[in-house]
Formats: sequence, C-alpha cells, structure tokens
Amino acid sequence: MRDIPHSKFVALAELRHRIRQFLQGSEHAAEKAGLEPQQYQMLLALRALPQNHGVSIRQLADRLLLRHHSAVGLIDRLEAKGYIRRDHNGHDLRRVSVILLPRGKRALEKVVRQRLHELRDSGHALVAAITAILDESIPQRGQRAARSANVRKAGAFLRGRRTRNI
Repeated sequence: MRDIPHSKFVALAELRHRIRQFLQGSEHAAEKAGLEPQQYQMLLALRALPQNHGVSIRQLADRLLLRHHSAVGLIDRLEAKGYIRRDHNGHDLRRVSVILLPRGKRALEKVVRQRLHELRDSGHALVAAITAILDESIPQRGQRAARSANVRKAGAFLRGRRTRNI
C-alpha cells in the first residue's frame, strides 16, 4: 500500500477550510437576511428541486439529511414567516407538497446573490484545492485532458457563465 503524499493532506485541509469558510459566509448572509441557516438551506433545496409534481417533505428531508420530523419543524417555521406554503393533495391528504412563495423567493435570492458574488471572487481557491486532491502525480493523458476540461467548466461556472454538462 502506497503512502499518501503530504501534499494530499495539505490539499484536503485547504479544501475543508475553504468549504467551512463558504458555509460560514452562507450562515452570516442568511442571518443578515432574517433567516436561520437551516431555513436558508431548506429554501435553497426547495428552489433547486424539480417542481413538476411539487416537492414533498420527504424529498426536502433527504436533501438536507434531516429526519422527517426535523424537516416538518423547519417547514412550520418557514410557513409561519410566509416563505412557503403546504399544499395537500385532494385525493390523498397524507401527500403534502411544499411551495415556495414570493416572499421566500425574495429572501432566498438576497442570500444567493451575495453567495454567488463571493464564489466569483474566491471560487478559484476552492477549485484549486479540489484539483490538487484529484490530480495524481503522473496522470494518464486522457485523465489529464478530462480533468482540465472539468476545471475549465467549473471555473466558467464560478464566473457566472453557463456551460454545458455541469
């Protein structure tokens, strides 16, 4: 078994630092917008999930890695603030969809706008940390080209451009 090079420990520590830094900034931005950090995460998950048949509480709980009853409590608080609404299925009252309301969209957009701005400014360091972890000492030609393409796509995404296959 090969020893893990010191550079991988450094890169992993840097990645963890950058992720925590981003998450902490998200928490501060959420609080500044009048949201608890988990409320922001719930609104973000709700906005990101496909809305064709509504979003269930189970889907949101799974997405946030929460137990169902914890997700219900979070939804209760968001509903009390007028950010979301529960919709009951007419045929099966056990089936509940969660709907993002305009007030919730505005609060979410306020936080997301600030977070995207920060990612555009400092996202390159996060990409560099991930790249340092994924790069092997002697990558094969095809792997190197694929990684380079992925790094370019990630960089373009972080700069706010749309690219294919991200």
